[in-house]
Amino acid sequence: MAASRKRALATLFAALAMTGVSVVAAPQASAYPGPGVVTGDIRVHDPSVVKRPDGSYLVAHTADGIGLKTSTDRTAFRNAGAVFPNGASWTTTYTNGSRNLWAPDISYRNGQYYLYYSASSFGSNRSAIFLATSSSGNAGTWTHRGLVIESRTSDNFNAIDPDLVVDDQGRWWLSFGSFWSGIKMIALNPSTGLRSDSTIRAVAGRNGGPIEAPNIVKRGSYYYLFVSFDYCCRGAQSNYRVMVGRSTSVTGPYVARNGTAMTSGGGTEILAGQGSIHGPGHQDVFGDVDSDILVYHYYGDDGASRLGINLLAFDSAGWPYVR
Repeated sequence: MAASRKRALATLFAALAMTGVSVVAAPQASAYPGPGVVTGDIRVHDPSVVKRPDGSYLVAHTADGIGLKTSTDRTAFRNAGAVFPNGASWTTTYTNGSRNLWAPDISYRNGQYYLYYSASSFGSNRSAIFLATSSSGNAGTWTHRGLVIESRTSDNFNAIDPDLVVDDQGRWWLSFGSFWSGIKMIALNPSTGLRSDSTIRAVAGRNGGPIEAPNIVKRGSYYYLFVSFDYCCRGAQSNYRVMVGRSTSVTGPYVARNGTAMTSGGGTEILAGQGSIHGPGHQDVFGDVDSDILVYHYYGDDGASRLGINLLAFDSAGWPYVR
């Protein structure tokens, strides 16, 4: 704004104030756009989305037996049952008998659906990540393929929140982690989807602070690591937020926009709570015909978790932003 215009406005406001007329400043724009419009059955936690060969969408999310939802248009969603409607007995050692399974990662590769998912109990790192596959993705059609990795109370990591990424050389990697020493990565055998060696790599951490839900995608010259900082699972008091860093190598080092290493607590915020949108996080990014898509959950004022979907773009410097 030109200096002369600023002076004129200041003079006008002063004159109005002298006459007793109150002047209310225009509301500040929201820091981030709100979630896009979604309808139907949108109560989810920890969503992961895959686009099916027929152009529809399949959502997997935390629930008893891993919940499924479908959509034909990325707007209207309906319940589609559970991956394991009869339970998953191999997980109960880690869940203390609960049927609730967490934080799935769903993808479609080589003509079948792959589902990595977590078994644990709240606040514990006695946890495990398992793999299931299906040719259709439909409820009750999934085959248990085995344990991928587990963590024990003596470990400094937590084997939950898996995310599969395939690099430019066709190598398979699984990132995972929650709290403790942060986000880890292991190599997988593409033939089985299970672990291929004993190495555990560190890719991000906050010195024991709250970081979880990794998601890695390759765009252009960079691999982007999206994570959630701070706390979920507290309803409207949740302060989850989505952070990102990038690297030219899938195994890192990942750095924030300001150059801080993600292994030293770095991360660039791209989405946080505002107004009646509380604790957006546990994000999943996938490419669609119109844009990259950011999927996540957030909490309403009533404390219920809901599906959030936004378009994701990249600025001239190659950093993602929500739109």
